[in-house]
Amino acid sequence: MKKSMLAILLSLAIASSAWAQSLTDGLVTKVDASSGKITIKHGPMKKFDMNDGMTMVYRAQDSAMLQSVKAGDKVKFDAENVNGQFVVTKIQKDQ
Repeated sequence: MKKSMLAILLSLAIASSAWAQSLTDGLVTKVDASSGKITIKHGPMKKFDMNDGMTMVYRAQDSAMLQSVKAGDKVKFDAENVNGQFVVTKIQKDQ
């Protein structure tokens, strides 16, 4: 029983670490909650073949996520291309 619990905890730690590593570092420059948009200055995003950092305006997948960040916050985030628009799907303040 102890070995299986340890294996589960180890699997969760690895999954959490992999999720965190897939996030992009960024700096929030503007939050427009009324339109559901956030502007983030970020580094390269390999998944979109963006080899240079840039500042982009993203739609928030859920406008509630915009309540947890403000301009000047360092964040880690993930985005997807949905019908030609870049959408933030996950965001967390960087510790």
